Amino acid sequence: MQLLITGIHGLVGQYLIRILEQWPGQVIVTGRGPCRIPDIWMQNIDYEQMDITDPENIHDVFERVRPDAVIHAAAEAQPDTCELYRQEADLVNTKATGFLLEAAKKHGSFFTYVSTDFVFPGTDGPYSENDETGPVNYYGLTKLRSEQLVREYPHGWAIVRAALVYGNTLLGTRTNIISWVLGELQKGKSIRVVGDQVRTPTFAGDLAAALLLITKDKHQGIWHISGKDVLSPHDIALMVASRMNLDASLITKVDASTFSQPAVRPLRTPFDISKARAFLRYEPINFKDGMEIILSNWQFAIGK
Repeated sequence: MQLLITGIHGLVGQYLIRILEQWPGQVIVTGRGPCRIPDIWMQNIDYEQMDITDPENIHDVFERVRPDAVIHAAAEAQPDTCELYRQEADLVNTKATGFLLEAAKKHGSFFTYVSTDFVFPGTDGPYSENDETGPVNYYGLTKLRSEQLVREYPHGWAIVRAALVYGNTLLGTRTNIISWVLGELQKGKSIRVVGDQVRTPTFAGDLAAALLLITKDKHQGIWHISGKDVLSPHDIALMVASRMNLDASLITKVDASTFSQPAVRPLRTPFDISKARAFLRYEPINFKDGMEIILSNWQFAIGK
């Protein structure tokens, strides 16, 4: 089975790289520009430069690779950026998904799309796969529109929604909640952290393993993949400070209304993961253990 992955330089892509030896066939990973993944992790993996906003470039890559399966993990995932630059967000998140689906259709590829908890309004929760969507920001809207495109795809497909993904990242790539808190506290900086937004944080290693399983075995449909602990960013910040013996008095709990961010965040988006547990035998690690994996390997990106 030929597998093509987009967004390999992102957090999820970096974790997928570490387990791709489990894939029963050739793997081609893609990103914009030269490959930034260390050579030691790229054994038996081919890299192709591919701009997901360029349909001709996508067509050329797909004609060379002829993938049996695609994992589409590339996206503009910063809600504020999407809110401020809507045309660009449409292109990167929605139109690009359409370009990839069109290319995949010719080869009958199984198509796995990585989505987000931000497709929900955040007024209830925990959310199951069948609950009504209703994004409150433009990022969530672009992802929901992409989900609708995937659901119209004539071959096999899966939509995998995740929430507040965390893990170690390569130097020079975007931070996540744990790395941001740790970096600021180690500098002795005071931080204000939201306490009225709750999620089920997802360890990137769990998400990567689930994506590979769903794609390999062609488990069609919508899947909620996240952690099992319902936490706020403030809860997470306190846990990081405690584990690393940093000054928790530098952390101030605030409400979301404290910040004047361009994009509204949904307040409550914990996931109901009972479907994945029952059908995929998915069992995520708890947040404390996920945090321990990351912080115990902090000086080495992605860990052991």
